[in-house]
Amino acid sequence: MKDSNKKINPVTGLRTINPKTKGYTVVVPVFDREQAEWTVQVALDLAQARQGRVILVGMVLVPQGESLSTGAGKAQASRATLEYLREQFKGEPIYIKPRIRVVHEPWRSLTKVIDRERANLAIIPWRNEGTETIFAMALDELLNYLPCDVAIISGNAPPEIHRILMPIRGSREAPLTLQIALAMAKAINVGIIMLYASEADQNLYSQEVYNELARMSQPNPWIEQEVRVKGDVVSAILEQVRPGDLVIIGASEKTEEGQRQMGPVARRLRRVGVEPLIIVKTHRPPPLGQLTTWSRQQPLPATNTSVVVDKWFAENTFHSREFEDLERLVQLKEEQNLTISLGLPALNEAATVGRIIQVAQNILMREFPLLDEVVLIDSGSTDETVEIAQDLGIPVYQHSDILAQYNNFRGKGEALWKSLHVLKGDLIAWIDTDIVNIHPRFIYGILGPLLRHNTIQYVKGFYRRPLKTGDTLQAGGGGRVTELVARPLLNLFYPELSGIVQPLSGEYAGRRAALEQVPFYVGYGVETGLLLSLVEEYGISSIAQVDLRERIHHNQSLGALSRMAFAIIQVFVDRLESRQKVTLLHEINRTMKIIRYERDAYYLDERVIFDECRPPMITLPEYQARHNGANRPGTGLEGSGISEQERAA
Repeated sequence: MKDSNKKINPVTGLRTINPKTKGYTVVVPVFDREQAEWTVQVALDLAQARQGRVILVGMVLVPQGESLSTGAGKAQASRATLEYLREQFKGEPIYIKPRIRVVHEPWRSLTKVIDRERANLAIIPWRNEGTETIFAMALDELLNYLPCDVAIISGNAPPEIHRILMPIRGSREAPLTLQIALAMAKAINVGIIMLYASEADQNLYSQEVYNELARMSQPNPWIEQEVRVKGDVVSAILEQVRPGDLVIIGASEKTEEGQRQMGPVARRLRRVGVEPLIIVKTHRPPPLGQLTTWSRQQPLPATNTSVVVDKWFAENTFHSREFEDLERLVQLKEEQNLTISLGLPALNEAATVGRIIQVAQNILMREFPLLDEVVLIDSGSTDETVEIAQDLGIPVYQHSDILAQYNNFRGKGEALWKSLHVLKGDLIAWIDTDIVNIHPRFIYGILGPLLRHNTIQYVKGFYRRPLKTGDTLQAGGGGRVTELVARPLLNLFYPELSGIVQPLSGEYAGRRAALEQVPFYVGYGVETGLLLSLVEEYGISSIAQVDLRERIHHNQSLGALSRMAFAIIQVFVDRLESRQKVTLLHEINRTMKIIRYERDAYYLDERVIFDECRPPMITLPEYQARHNGANRPGTGLEGSGISEQERAA
């Protein structure tokens, strides 16, 4: 079926957009801060000439042979660059794709964006280290591969542009080149000098192109002069160019197959230092018989799990400093009409709970209204934990009193599961109440990715965990159950989660619409169970992790860690049984022999350790009545049209 919103000029191949549609779209891949502001300004000038818009796509390029995970730091820098551009161009018709693409070959990701957005023009920076190298394909092939018109920009923003120099050689790129030159001239208020070169392309379209140029340029107040030059094109341009000139030229060379290449003219101009320089290529689909190995119609190559994990690690690993602009987070919350709850599970944490509540109240409620409520979920504390929370004016619940008709189990997971019923927010954050060095980043850090990226469902915090021994801190200690139990089992049975730095951390946040859909283990296994259930339900791309820097807390004894490990292993066994990935005995031992040493003698103490599994909260009629899901924001995945395979790619 024909697209009635697009018409193709049979001579120039240019697409025109019906003004009633969303309009002309320019896509710009942003690789780093260098050239970015200038490139975006050019894109904006060209888009606004047609009442269009600009889409920015953050990209990090990792050399072939290196793990994509090495791009995590650059991805964080790329997000900072996009935020900088958002501030610089505030109020302009610019849309920033929230996900950074960390890739070896950016052309596939860029093509998907161009196709999905029906983009008319892509603007590619010709970077100093060579676009051909970073794109893992020749620049000439890239020109013909991208499914839209292409403008390649060489050079940084000049202090001032005095005029535009436009060489004309009769190629089919000339009308688009003039169109871009006219848009730029109007935007920066300078004139155009048109240079008609004697070395014009002698092809079937030359006369038709000249006729089209005459129609476009006469009369036009932005064209100050038309000059006919003889001899070598580059020499003629060098004779005319002055400091402060912007040169806009069409891709010149034509291959035997009829495709356009960058050609020696543009390369020589750049080599001799003619900058800024814009090279223009009009899109024309290749004949059916000439599709190359770069064809977009070819299936994507198979991607092994290791590469998917590396890519996820680079793209979905954030740092808390990325979310330090609390005003921006509050703005995002309000724009999305979201409410946010902080749940504090506690058991005898009188030494630290008061400071945690005060930090949340003073900074994240009063100074910056990010949180809508802070609630303590107590599990039968015998110290002053409850009294401290009540004195500070926050709601306090005993988890045994919540949904009491469904009985009660001991454990942190039970408190978290029941807290879903009493917490009101669309986003739910939980942090442990034994944090000694509490800082607002422990809260806003895990909320930031959910506010910035609507496809992320769940965020885990991670940090350096120095082990406190007496009055000293041993760097690198802590996390023993993680490294000796959880991570080995994840690598064995859930390798897609092998990039999670600290799967057992107690700081995490998620969307209610996702959390209510998964079961909760009532004890030590709650963090493991949530990860396994959420990755099965929504895929690895829906999970993110955030570096919260350093966390100091009260460390548990080796015996307590042993019991924790036993419970976590049972969760893995339970989940694996449900997935039928392994065959195990029907009866799994739920008791653990604890080795005791007292009075110069050893003996065994048997302890039952078993995590019950609570069903998804959404299955409870009481919950459904209290939290009517009809008007709640969804998971962010509905109607996105993006498959898990596409997000992973």
